[in-house]
Amino acid sequence: MAIKRTKAEKKQAYDRKLCSLLDEYTKVLIALADNVGSKQLQDIRRGLRGDSVVLMGKNTLIRRCIKVYAEKTGNRTFDPLMDLLVGNVGLIFTKGDLKEVREEVAKYKVGAPARVGLVAPVDVVVPPGNTGLDPSQTSFFQVLNIPTKINKGTVEIITPVELIKKGDKVGSSESALLAKLGIRPFSYGLQITNVYEDGSVFSPEVLDLTEEDLIEKFATGVSMVASLSLALSYPTLAAAPHMFINGYKNVLAVTVETDYSYPHADKIKEYLKDPSKFAVAAPVAAVDSGAAAAPKEEEKKAEEPAEESDDDMGFSLFD
Repeated sequence: MAIKRTKAEKKQAYDRKLCSLLDEYTKVLIALADNVGSKQLQDIRRGLRGDSVVLMGKNTLIRRCIKVYAEKTGNRTFDPLMDLLVGNVGLIFTKGDLKEVREEVAKYKVGAPARVGLVAPVDVVVPPGNTGLDPSQTSFFQVLNIPTKINKGTVEIITPVELIKKGDKVGSSESALLAKLGIRPFSYGLQITNVYEDGSVFSPEVLDLTEEDLIEKFATGVSMVASLSLALSYPTLAAAPHMFINGYKNVLAVTVETDYSYPHADKIKEYLKDPSKFAVAAPVAAVDSGAAAAPKEEEKKAEEPAEESDDDMGFSLFD
């Protein structure tokens, strides 16, 4: 016969287990466990077995264990977890990829009926169609103002009806009707609310960011820094290329309006005096299908002046 442990012994064993997890893991998912049954939680533990551990317990006990652990070891990187222990939550310690662990946890959602008094997590819409109920059951639909008709001896819903709105409590009539229709509108599972990693806490939405999203956000930040630097005339690494180009344009504008000049400015002035000197005739395609194509050497010669014209405009800074 197994020896029954006292409450003090259970707390000591729980404290040792939590401290060992804090020593071993650096990544933790904080999960809300409302309406999650023991069988469902057991399936989640089995699915995560290998690189993750699910720990449930009283929030006050977990806080006390983390506080004692910090005092003993001097490691206070887990202190932010204490502020996140609100409501019916559990901790998922993991060594795997955080996104993959969250996706694995999301697989274990279970459909649930709309019980009386529950707060609806989503909108509940009853679809139109034949319900299979006999005409004597129309009283449920009349109470809820659901338009129906009798079709071939059964009740048929004419139009879709929003029965329960998100955030509303489920009434007895709504619960009874959904049960008769065999509709289980809600699904429950562990819901990840926060993510902890190496002393930092962030939202689980961060796990959905891809490399492309990070590059886009970084580019947006660099653009904002460059715009602010240019507006304030304050040199930064992001704004330096734009400042050099703008300075070169200003110098070029001054030389065009004055007698002062330099080699690049001479080319620009010459172009402004007579643009026709830099005109390049576009190659004309032969209309007749039997006309011979121009040699490749001539095409290259025709393309070379076009490349030189860019330099002649004075836009190359390295000539």
